[in-house]
Amino acid sequence: MADVSTLRWLITGGSSGFGRTIAETVLARGDAAVVTARDPSRLDDLAERGTETAALDVTQPDQVRSVVESVAARGPIDVLVNSAGFGHIGALEEVAEPDLRRVLETNVFGAIAMTRAVLPHMRAARSGHIVQLSSVGGVIGNPGHAAYATSKFALEGASEALAGEVAPLGIRVTIVEPGRFRTRYAGTSMTWAEPIADYAGTPAGTLREQFAQQDGNQPGDPVRAAAIIVDTVHAGAAPLRLPLGRVAVERIRERLHARLADLDAVAELAVSADYPG
Repeated sequence: MADVSTLRWLITGGSSGFGRTIAETVLARGDAAVVTARDPSRLDDLAERGTETAALDVTQPDQVRSVVESVAARGPIDVLVNSAGFGHIGALEEVAEPDLRRVLETNVFGAIAMTRAVLPHMRAARSGHIVQLSSVGGVIGNPGHAAYATSKFALEGASEALAGEVAPLGIRVTIVEPGRFRTRYAGTSMTWAEPIADYAGTPAGTLREQFAQQDGNQPGDPVRAAAIIVDTVHAGAAPLRLPLGRVAVERIRERLHARLADLDAVAELAVSADYPG
């Protein structure tokens, strides 16, 4: 990692949500940042304060490569934050294929494209930190949130493998798993599948009602969360996974205990699939 007292960050999805709050926190700390968004006009206030900004749609590979090369030509990329993404509510059957592909293109392929574009520069420096914004939904597949869970499970798997690949090269990876935070995620950043009547009253249907009610009432403070993320990057060591918020800690712990119980229940049967001896 470069001088940990001053880092240069490249942040996607900087117009709102965690991307924006992380950018504000980074700048308040005195670090440098290049903040990107599909609509760069939503970054005008940052640009007026002297922050580098750029138009970037992470689903456009040529644009990803162009922006990363431009940023790298002007200085080091010490930290990449892949924050661009969105949610989509609906049972798996309800989710239209174009919507599923759009979620995956942004949340998975966009994050991977950014990561792959930045890695040659971090490898050359033998330092760097990649922060992947995942979710509790990357650990627990909630009924009614199939598209989002698909994307975040995929991002977590890719990032876990990546962490082992780049650690010998001096590059760190942290997967951030927020619970319910008071961002625009459950509001204007959420998209919805066309409902099928048979799912009304099921857990998938209930999730629709929960999301409609929770916007603006989530217990998590995004400013506090952003400070934890920035402090973690500046620390000498960083965890592979960083849950954020009480909801995340409690739900992930419950799920891990349940998975161990499930494993124990089938362990004897499972090992019987091996050749004898």
